[in-house]
Amino acid sequence: MSALTEHSELILDGTKLAWHQERIEAWERGERIAPITIDMALTRACNYACHFCYAMLQENDRQTITQKVIYDFLEDCAEIGVRGVSLVSDGESTISPVFTDAVVRGSELGLSMACGTNGFVFNRRKLEEVLPHLTYLRVNISAGERGRYAEIMGVREEWFDRVVQNLRDMVEIKQRLGLKVTIGMQMVLMPQYADQVLPLARLGRDIGPDYLIIKHCSDDEDGSLGVDYGGYAKLHEMLHEAEGLSRPGYAVRVKWSKIEAAGRRSYQRCYGPPFMLQISGSGLVAPCGMLFNERYKKLHIGNICDTRFKDIWASDRYWEVMNHLASPDFDAQRMCGSLCLQHKVNEYLDARQKGRVLPTVPAGPPPEHLDFV
Repeated sequence: MSALTEHSELILDGTKLAWHQERIEAWERGERIAPITIDMALTRACNYACHFCYAMLQENDRQTITQKVIYDFLEDCAEIGVRGVSLVSDGESTISPVFTDAVVRGSELGLSMACGTNGFVFNRRKLEEVLPHLTYLRVNISAGERGRYAEIMGVREEWFDRVVQNLRDMVEIKQRLGLKVTIGMQMVLMPQYADQVLPLARLGRDIGPDYLIIKHCSDDEDGSLGVDYGGYAKLHEMLHEAEGLSRPGYAVRVKWSKIEAAGRRSYQRCYGPPFMLQISGSGLVAPCGMLFNERYKKLHIGNICDTRFKDIWASDRYWEVMNHLASPDFDAQRMCGSLCLQHKVNEYLDARQKGRVLPTVPAGPPPEHLDFV
């Protein structure tokens, strides 16, 4: 049965923070809360050269996350109350030699583990090892045709065939073993990739993952990637057509809220990092991925390759940085790039601080993947 129809719905364009009232209330009382979700990479390296890659703008001093480092980190997460660890962030975690160990160990410790990947290095053996331990596995495949895939993602055309086969294997293994893992495809959409929206939606319909999500492209505060946010408005009809290719067990979803935001934020304070922290594949602990670059060093907190995470989290430095981002001294509209990972969390917390949302758990059954806010 699809994860989209079993028990409850997936939230692919929003936040699940409202189902964590206890932690929100502790934060509002000034307590030092553990993140609900940590988004991280196991390496800064990547075997792709995607033209839309924001991580290329966030270089920092690299260290190696070894098996000991990641085991210590995961044990610390479980001890302090982290709920989910998503291996996404600023590198291709699947090419790290500790990838499988990290997924399995985190799962054994009771953490929800997830992965975002280009999907290239998987084989059936590796998939059968990790899929039982993952809450979700999402493959970034931002084109539905070989030639355009090679152009957009900076690889050879034949790599497209391998990733498509790996996706088919993921779906087959999930069904054969009766696994609960959610398998998704993701398109990072820049307006100039519009010709690939419908081919990719049709390809997903043929492969049969749980969903295809079509999302905006984030840029930094200097517009280094050159994202034409005004260009998204011309794509609405096509995007609705793509959503119409959904069928039972396969949903095509568009992140409308961020696409329609046109790169703008409605809030100034950044409240999200205490709930949803990011860690670079270099081991760097920073509030979010947009602050990984060395030029933001004044907001860097520590490195898990040097210091146990539980000690970094308990340090005065950690909370000085978090409190600075939530203060009038910081303006997310001027000092941040566009539509960060914590954007929906920030919208929710900003509305709550201003009395626009009620401090209650939403009615009805909770959505899937609550450990990933």
